[in-house]
Amino acid sequence: MTISLTDPLFVSLLSLSLVFLATTLGSSFVFFFRKPMGPKIKSMALGFAGGIMISASFFGLLLPSIEQSQSSEIYSHIAYLPPTIGFLLGAALLFGLDKIIPHFHKLQNVEEGPTNVKPLSQNLRFFLAVTMHNIPEGLAVGFACGLALSHQGEADAASLCFAAFSLALGIAIQNVPEGAAVSLPMYSDGMKKRNAFFFGTASGAVEPIFGVIALFLAKLSVVTPWLLAFAAGAMIYVTLDEILPEAREDRFSHHAMWSFMLGFALMMVLEVVLG
Repeated sequence: MTISLTDPLFVSLLSLSLVFLATTLGSSFVFFFRKPMGPKIKSMALGFAGGIMISASFFGLLLPSIEQSQSSEIYSHIAYLPPTIGFLLGAALLFGLDKIIPHFHKLQNVEEGPTNVKPLSQNLRFFLAVTMHNIPEGLAVGFACGLALSHQGEADAASLCFAAFSLALGIAIQNVPEGAAVSLPMYSDGMKKRNAFFFGTASGAVEPIFGVIALFLAKLSVVTPWLLAFAAGAMIYVTLDEILPEAREDRFSHHAMWSFMLGFALMMVLEVVLG
C-alpha cells in the first residue's frame, strides 16, 4: 500500500484511526490532570474545529453531493433533490436522537430526551450525548473517504483525499477536549481512573464503526449524493447544536468566533489551492 495522502485507501485508514485516537488521547488526560484544559483554550480549540468542520462539510460533502447529482443521468432533471432532502434528513436524524435518547448538555445545564425513564447520572447522560453526536461524525468521515475510494486513479482523487482527511482532522481536534470532558468529571466523582478512561474512549468508538459502515454504503453510486448530503446535514447540525454553543463560553465567545472564522478560512484556502 502506498503511504501517501493522495492514496485513498491510506487516507481512509488514517482518517478513521485519527478520529478515534484523538478521543482516546483526550480520555487519557485522566491519568495526568485533575482538571480539563482552561476555558479560553478550550473555546478557541472548539471554535477552530467548528470552522474546519463546517467548511469541510460543505466542500468535502455537500458540494460533491451537488456535483454528483448534476452529473447523474438519473437525477439530471431533479439535481437539487438529493442534496436538499439528504441534508435535511441528516439534521432530522440528529434532532430525533435528541428526543429519544436521555442525555445532558453541561454548558446549558439542560436535559434532553424522555423523562419517564429510570434516572441516569449526569455524567452518564453526558457520555450518551457525546456518543450520540459522534455517530454522524463517523458517518461523515466514512462517506468522504468512500467518495475518494470510488474515484481512485482518477484526476480528482487527490483533492477528494484531502477533503476527507481535512474533515477527519477537524473532528479530531474537537475530539481531544471532548474525550477529556467525559473522563475527567467521572474520575472527579469517584470513578477509578481506568474506568473513566474506558468511558471516555468508548464515547469515540462509534466513529470508526459507523465510518466503516459509511465506507461501504458510499460504493452505491445511486445513493451517494443522498448519503453525502445526509452526512453534511448531520455534521452541521451537530456543530451548531453542540460544538459552537460550548465554544462560545462566557467571556471567551469572541475568541471562539474568530477561531471559527480562521478554521473555516483555512479550509477554504486549502480547498481552492489543492482542490
